[in-house]
Amino acid sequence: MAGRGWSSDQGEDAVAGVSERSLFATPQPVPLPSLSPLVQAPGRQPLPVDIPAPIPPTDAGRIVRVRRRIGRVSLPRLRRDIATAAALELDRGIGFLLVPVCLASGAIGYFSLAAEPDLAKLVALVMLTGLLALVSRSWPKTHLCLMAAFLCAAGLLAAKVETWRTATRMLGSEISTQVTGRVVSVDRMETGRIRLTIDVMSTARPILRYAPERVRLSARKIPAELTAGSLVTGYAKLLPPTGPVRPDSYDFSFDSYFAGIGGSGFFLGNPKIVATGDDGMPLSARLSSAVETAREGIADHIRDIVGGAEGEIAAALIVGVRAGIPDEINEAMRRTGIYHIISISGLHMALVAGTIMGLLRGVFALFPDFSARRPVKKYAAVAALCSIAAYLVISGVVVAAERSFIMLAVMLIAVLFDRAALTMRNLAISAIAVIVVSPHEVVGPSFQMSFAATAALVGAYAGWADHRAGKTRPPPPKRSLPGFLTRKLLLATGGLAMTSIIAGGATALFAIWHFQRVSPLSLFANLAIMPIVTLVMFLAVASALLMPFGLDGPSLYLMGKGLTVMIAISSWISERSPVDAVGLISQQSVLLVTIALVIATMATTWLRLGALPFALAGLLIVGDTRTPDVLISEDARLVALPIGGGELAVSRARPNEFTVDNWKRALTSETIVVPEIFTEGDGEFDIADSIGLPPGSPFYCISGVCLARHSSGAIIAHVEDRKDAWKACGFADLIVINDATAYDPCHNPLVLVVTKRQLARKGSAAVFFDRQSAIAPATISFAVDSPYRPWHTQRKFSREARGLPPYNKPDKPAVKPQPPQ
Repeated sequence: MAGRGWSSDQGEDAVAGVSERSLFATPQPVPLPSLSPLVQAPGRQPLPVDIPAPIPPTDAGRIVRVRRRIGRVSLPRLRRDIATAAALELDRGIGFLLVPVCLASGAIGYFSLAAEPDLAKLVALVMLTGLLALVSRSWPKTHLCLMAAFLCAAGLLAAKVETWRTATRMLGSEISTQVTGRVVSVDRMETGRIRLTIDVMSTARPILRYAPERVRLSARKIPAELTAGSLVTGYAKLLPPTGPVRPDSYDFSFDSYFAGIGGSGFFLGNPKIVATGDDGMPLSARLSSAVETAREGIADHIRDIVGGAEGEIAAALIVGVRAGIPDEINEAMRRTGIYHIISISGLHMALVAGTIMGLLRGVFALFPDFSARRPVKKYAAVAALCSIAAYLVISGVVVAAERSFIMLAVMLIAVLFDRAALTMRNLAISAIAVIVVSPHEVVGPSFQMSFAATAALVGAYAGWADHRAGKTRPPPPKRSLPGFLTRKLLLATGGLAMTSIIAGGATALFAIWHFQRVSPLSLFANLAIMPIVTLVMFLAVASALLMPFGLDGPSLYLMGKGLTVMIAISSWISERSPVDAVGLISQQSVLLVTIALVIATMATTWLRLGALPFALAGLLIVGDTRTPDVLISEDARLVALPIGGGELAVSRARPNEFTVDNWKRALTSETIVVPEIFTEGDGEFDIADSIGLPPGSPFYCISGVCLARHSSGAIIAHVEDRKDAWKACGFADLIVINDATAYDPCHNPLVLVVTKRQLARKGSAAVFFDRQSAIAPATISFAVDSPYRPWHTQRKFSREARGLPPYNKPDKPAVKPQPPQ
């Protein structure tokens, strides 16, 4: 008969309760008590001695002991304590946890270089550091340092190899041509347009000598029978990948390069199908087309049953298709901090695996004889592993889902071999896999935020488990059913709140750095929505299981109702959420907080206190960055400057919405002030009147020249034609000329002139005025430095970068030919 103690150590689920740190803890010797008169000897009667209860220590006694310890602190003792704690950390396996940190540091170092390094030199560096690490094994400290250098060099080499292996052909200039290619994927946008990703097979009218291998084109309408794998053709306008909308912001050409997208654009008409078969397609392309076709079919099926925005979100949760979600719902979820629900990641993978394992173990429990003889837990783990692998494929392989799959796969495989699932090691293994396969993901927000949140949660709950393990707890008192349910509800609410606080705190600076926004009410939104999401994901799993049999209608219907409640809650909280734009932060602060996060989550001894100085230093310098006074788009068509009062003045009446939204968050502006346009000769405004404009004046446009005045007093001029640029030389501090053939007409070192050709070669720009000196010239910072990295090389081939006018704007007006005499 198995008692309670036996089942806690020898049962099938015994491994699940093992603490990660307890496996590495050094067992302490237990001293045997000496026999005293108070201890009963064998064969004797107990002595009638009254033993007083132990006196609990008072607060005064604790203070005295702390003072004595502080008084005994000395530098040699501190060194010994650090060495002892570091040795204990190494015994507990922190060395392996730091492997992905070193690899990521090397990858970040590669992508931060000003010039492209030589592959042979990186190979030599890896071989040299590896050889030195190998021969230094007799000196432990030196060996550890050289191993760290070797791993950093390996990260550099992995990033270089990925860049060399990708070698995406990037379109250099915009052009219209006949495109024929095979459809890779079909995305239906919220605007009603359809976005096609196409592998280009040929071009015509004109034939491109350096055609991109893959492009992304949108169309108003496509043939009904068009699917992934179809061969299509159509006349399209191709555009080169754009760069950052401002310096130090997200680089779209970088993302396009590693995604294999060499250009984007739109069809000038509706594309036509040339062939629908898969003849001549390689096996990998046929498999990819089959998966994409299945995703499209499932998404359309979900949209037909659920309908509306709920159907789009349901399709995003099941097959990862997010293009059709309305913009207002996306914005509401971003403002409330619950947009992570739409992105398939660890939450979704864990819910799918947990649902499958729970269902199977519940079914096995109905057959006790079979369950007693067979390892049913392992059977359930195998089924869960297969289910999340299928979920990864059908939802599209993104970094968050990839990381979650690897970590859950390691945990489920550990169950198969009766091993303890070491969560931090699982996270390290998944990070190593992602870095080795796709090093460029390290510099992206998805990798940084997903791993930061997961590491913080694992470290925090492991520390809490250690804290509770060291305390003796009395057995819980008997409670009534309402009391029991109330306690469970409070515990679940507290767990959700702490999870949201820990994950939100770990990712806050990364979100601010990448998106210049933070969600003030994310805690309340997550507490309100997470129970609904759990139910929705259970219904999603049930729908996926019942879909092949045509019985998924009721579960999808209930899933849609749950999503309706989620949308209503997020919209209600979003309407009451304050402005989430927080502006720019210092890059050094993000680096220091990252170091603090690594120390706090990976250390298991008192050395984790070393995270405090880095965290405090990072928070102190978080605002140690200068906000640009003027921002200029890379196509020279848009200029913007803050004019005070939360207003951002722009130089065009209809500016690019995405660019303006990014600039508003970076400059902490709430509203846009469009220019006021005057007609020459009406007497209301003249170019010479700009000298009398008060500081903080928006743009006033007349005769192709727009003028504004910064709060510092500097005058900004935006000119459309080079022939009108000289008009602003007498009073402007900054002149932006939207003409690639323009030159500096002022020849004045105090006047900063920026031409379309400069911006085409160097990207968007940020201008800073000297507020201390009125005669000092303005300084400028461009988004793209030269020499170009591989994802920017195409910039020098555009017509604007070569100083040529566009095709539809010749240098001289065309002369109408005269008939012969």
